[in-house]
Amino acid sequence: MKRNLKKISVPFFLGMIGLLFLQSCASIPKGATPVSPFYKEQYLGNWYEIARLDFRFERGLNNTTAEYTLNEDGTIKVDNQGYNYEKAEWRQAIGKAKFRGDEDVAALKVSFFGPFYTGYNVIALDKDYQYALVAGRNLDYLWILSRRTTIPEEIKKQYLKIAADLGYETDELIWVEHNRN
Repeated sequence: MKRNLKKISVPFFLGMIGLLFLQSCASIPKGATPVSPFYKEQYLGNWYEIARLDFRFERGLNNTTAEYTLNEDGTIKVDNQGYNYEKAEWRQAIGKAKFRGDEDVAALKVSFFGPFYTGYNVIALDKDYQYALVAGRNLDYLWILSRRTTIPEEIKKQYLKIAADLGYETDELIWVEHNRN
């Protein structure tokens, strides 16, 4: 009996790993197009999260920021920070991002958990690299970023329209407070 269970459980386990791997390779919502040409050197640096669709890893956080720096191996270090207002403490997550293809296309994948990656796609960006609209692998992940703690109303409206046209539930966005240093 144990031998039969082992014969079944090993393929099942390997199949589940394969399913997770395929899911982690999902890249961009249908209809979304990553920015091209994209200049990673201009994108590097500090960004403030202006709005996001809430999800488990950022739930309860405000004052959220991302800092992107270049690693020696050409990947991008991702340093996300936010203040957990329920626990009154800062949280940090460090990961890495790499391009899924050509580096002049803003289609990346990011990982905070070893070999598991998910889509990170800049789908709107102003010419001065001050404001960005970032789509995850599906319609559950969306961020509006800015180099400052605020965003002009016309950029906000433009990015909300782009997101809504793709099928995002923009009325569910969390508008992030930036009131701590």
